[in-house]
Amino acid sequence: MGKVRNILQKKGNKIYSIDPSRTVFDGLELMMEKNLSALLVIENEKFIGIFTEKDYARKVILKGKASKETPIREVMSEHPITVTSDATVEDCMKLMTNRQFRHLPVVDNNELVGIVSIGDLVKFIIEEQRIIIEDLEHYITGH
Repeated sequence: MGKVRNILQKKGNKIYSIDPSRTVFDGLELMMEKNLSALLVIENEKFIGIFTEKDYARKVILKGKASKETPIREVMSEHPITVTSDATVEDCMKLMTNRQFRHLPVVDNNELVGIVSIGDLVKFIIEEQRIIIEDLEHYITGH
């Protein structure tokens, strides 16, 4: 089974982030512009949380808060679970499925190095299985 490192090497480790003092509206605009469903929250170059569509739906909309007035700090998920780039794809899938979240920040040696989504993991597994099937077909047919 592959590792998170393999996913980051393939997709890149571009990090989209927002300062916790910015408004929820600012975060949503950035998420729309970059076609994202989560932003990492960084303050003074330190990773402190994550802001997701789920946070928006549950902590802003359902509580009647105003997106243009509410700072990210009030609604972000603080101290999210993280993994290292050595974590296996299988372990990440189990973790994300059992804990019911879709984004997993990757931290190596106390440094934020990227983020993987459940979609990234599924795409990786499908590609890995495709390669295994092709190899088996070549082995069986002798080509």
